[in-house]
Amino acid sequence: MIELTQLSGKTFWINPHMIEYIEKTPDTTLVMLGGKRMVVLEKVDVVIERIVAYRRLIGGFKNEE
Repeated sequence: MIELTQLSGKTFWINPHMIEYIEKTPDTTLVMLGGKRMVVLEKVDVVIERIVAYRRLIGGFKNEE
């Protein structure tokens, strides 16, 4: 799970494997596999860094190298 912040300032954790894609419109919007959209305070590059760190933590890149 990665930690993100809603526009209201509330912190939440999300499973990054459920993110289909990320939009910058200009806010960072996560579009989930089920179609739900979530707007977060973090910039796109911060979200990507957190996803990469999480995948390293769980060994998610071993099959991709």
